[in-house]
Amino acid sequence: MADQQEKPIVENQEEVQQEGEQKLSKKQQNKLKKEQEKAEKKQQNKQQQQVQQQEQDDPLAANYGDLALIQSQERTHRQWTKVVQIDETLIGKKILVRARIHNSRVKGNLAFLVLREQYFTVQVVAAKGDNVSKQMLKFIDGIPKESIVDIVADVVQSKEEIISCSQKVELALQSIHVVSRSQPLLPFQLEDAQRRVTNFEEKGEDDVVEEKVEIKQEKQDKQEKEKLDIQVLLQTRLNNRVIDLRTPAKLAIFKVQSGVAQLFREFLMDQNFVEIHTPKLIGGASEGGTNVFKFKYFGQDACLAQSPQLYKQMVLMGDFDRVFEIAPVFRAENSRTHRHMCEFNSLDIEMVIKENFMELLDLLGDLCVFMFKGIETRYAKEIQIISQQFPYEPFKIKEPVVKLTFQEGIKLLREAGVEWPDLEDLDTETEKKLGAIVREKYDTDFYMLHRYPKNARPFYTMPCHDDPNYTLSYDFFMRGEEIVSGAQRIHDAAMLERNILDKGININTLKDYVNAFKFGAFPHGGCAFGLERVVFLYFNLKNIRNATLFPRDPVRLFP
Repeated sequence: MADQQEKPIVENQEEVQQEGEQKLSKKQQNKLKKEQEKAEKKQQNKQQQQVQQQEQDDPLAANYGDLALIQSQERTHRQWTKVVQIDETLIGKKILVRARIHNSRVKGNLAFLVLREQYFTVQVVAAKGDNVSKQMLKFIDGIPKESIVDIVADVVQSKEEIISCSQKVELALQSIHVVSRSQPLLPFQLEDAQRRVTNFEEKGEDDVVEEKVEIKQEKQDKQEKEKLDIQVLLQTRLNNRVIDLRTPAKLAIFKVQSGVAQLFREFLMDQNFVEIHTPKLIGGASEGGTNVFKFKYFGQDACLAQSPQLYKQMVLMGDFDRVFEIAPVFRAENSRTHRHMCEFNSLDIEMVIKENFMELLDLLGDLCVFMFKGIETRYAKEIQIISQQFPYEPFKIKEPVVKLTFQEGIKLLREAGVEWPDLEDLDTETEKKLGAIVREKYDTDFYMLHRYPKNARPFYTMPCHDDPNYTLSYDFFMRGEEIVSGAQRIHDAAMLERNILDKGININTLKDYVNAFKFGAFPHGGCAFGLERVVFLYFNLKNIRNATLFPRDPVRLFP
């Protein structure tokens, strides 16, 4: 846990999320803007011409067109069918579907569309006939990809096996109406953004991870297929996050992330924990460190909470016994790495203990097994989708979980030829090496390391009774990277005051916290999981930004 402001940690001078992409010049930006305006104007003219043509010539004009802007004018109680529900049981039925146009192609008297709703797709065919006119086919041809449409169609069995869509039946189009048109020029093509990642190029242990993929494209002249190197850079994705989130893998990643929080909450509620909500605007610094976002609070000095740490402990002294919180925390760390964020979601736990902090570690071990096994059983579909774009080795966890002391970890390193001081915290590179050693020895991607040196922990960490150089603290690791930090806390007010002064922290800003332990204090401990880290390491996504909805780091504040 970082308590001192260090020099900026930079994995690569091009910055992690920039991935080597250069900004457009002003001239290039103006040129691109003009091209977009020209395309939009052309599209508007085309729409007007289509509407005029419909009204003049087409008796089937009611079967297609642009809907008026939906402003809750009416409620018809019609039933829309979700794409995922379209299967063989609906063959012969007429259904109403709202979805995005993923792809479309018009050829002669036929139109072929693929509709997408989240990560489910279905094939639609429109053939000129009783319900489909030539003008309707032209209208379909003019609808940009990613537009949202309502269609009425008959569910039919396809004459040929459907391979390119998730749903294995076909829709025979009867009517189509545009709910919302997309701009014709997308920041990038979804087909490119969702291609399988076949090579992660790593420029060192903590360097930029650059996504590269190879795809095959068949030339129109039917020459031999050639390989192309297609990239949608991370900066481009983050600058256009709304489009990037539409890719199946990203949808699945954040559904699993939601599931991790649900599993966390579910397990703890069953163990009689109470969910709490602590302040994020605080006076002083929540952990006494320097990496805080400071601001003026009606004339007072204040900061954003680095952690709910102190408030969790205070609540236990109010006899809550077991508590947890799921909330954002803020770290003003100028660390531009693949795993650091300035804002992230913390899964916090705090509970009283009777005799030994192993009571807490055993419960946390059961929690981790419950969460990781729950991901496997509840999110099999999402796992399949994510692995199609981000290939990874399945995550392994042993039962009971592997627990090692810090000294045992140092011994394993030395046996592998890695020298490390007894009382110095591990750096990122050494943590990864130890993770690889543990995986080889114990066949697990997850383990706990406890009894960290005193100089590596914050002021509220309880020292070991048998050696004051070590503490009753612990970190948990996934694939060799930290996801949890915690400890038994000091519950003696006098000892706590001495530690605060020894750390050079202004005790006045922690007066209420220290006072909480002066009226009878239970022995207790806790920890905090980084939600985004859990997901990005479970799926080995290489960069935490792939598991962060709208990342906040030292260089990114938008969108």
